[in-house]
Amino acid sequence: MVKKISKKDKIFVAGSSGMVGKSVVKKLVELGYGRKETGGKILTPSRKELNLIDQKYVQEWFEINKPDVVILAAAKVGGIIANSSYPFDFISENLIIQNNVIQSSWKNGVKRFLFLGSSCIYPKLSEQPIKEESLLTGALEKTNEWYAIAKIAGIKLCQALRMQYGFDAISLMPTNLYGPGDNYHPTNSHVMAALIKKFYDAKINNASSVTCWGSGKPLREFLYIKDLADSVVFVLENWDPNDKNSPMDKDGKPHFFLNVGTGKDISIFDLASLISKLIDFKGTINWDHTKPDGTPKKQLEVSKIKKLGWESKTSLEEGIKLTIRDYINNVI
Repeated sequence: MVKKISKKDKIFVAGSSGMVGKSVVKKLVELGYGRKETGGKILTPSRKELNLIDQKYVQEWFEINKPDVVILAAAKVGGIIANSSYPFDFISENLIIQNNVIQSSWKNGVKRFLFLGSSCIYPKLSEQPIKEESLLTGALEKTNEWYAIAKIAGIKLCQALRMQYGFDAISLMPTNLYGPGDNYHPTNSHVMAALIKKFYDAKINNASSVTCWGSGKPLREFLYIKDLADSVVFVLENWDPNDKNSPMDKDGKPHFFLNVGTGKDISIFDLASLISKLIDFKGTINWDHTKPDGTPKKQLEVSKIKKLGWESKTSLEEGIKLTIRDYINNVI
């Protein structure tokens, strides 16, 4: 089958300095994209070189650089505290970034566009595991609704441009991500990074106990960042939503976005226990029930992307081991 992107393409990775962007760039290079001898190029402007909030500069940058393929991995992200504390920042900045990059891509003739969303787009009480059809069928989880609404708008903007103008935009909805390059901020990090930092700090400080948020009962799914990068390049190369063999919804209409994950979840209690074991923390684990749990269960149904021929390869334990090693070697 002919690949839908070429080694000759100029590929712009928006957000290339973040965890997702770095991993995507590494995967592209690994697969032979961006080589001068084939005429390809990977564009990774820094935030100083290209401020995605500034519409005028974004449009000018596209007119000058003319990328063939765009991967939108740039976003303002954070955990429960950050989302709850800065609702305006999370909805406004993500909407502006998305609109600027998506519309400039369309106006400047980009041939393939990939938007990266998040599993938080789905209703808090979605039927589990969550199918793509669950989008907009119920109320969102309040602790991250501002970010979720922005991501839903990005999906729908891509879909609308495809429907009205034939713009070749596709979207992936990853589950919770972790791995090298994650954010370990004490209040703005996601659960995996927060737990790794918490247990490692406790170990080196000889603490007798660690206190984790909530009850530990919520169930979460985690995808190693290198597996996400692999899925990004896979769908860019292979997925045509208009192909008769591509995933369809219950009404026989093509899907424009797909879930990407492992299809397996774990309780936060068991996750904390696993991280504690892998870090070799000898103390006890306490749970602060005054802190919010968030969505009770969030596991993605991933049969549609599997039908295309992709599935995750890294086990949770192996991924956590690699992430802990990176944290020790490159973060602390």
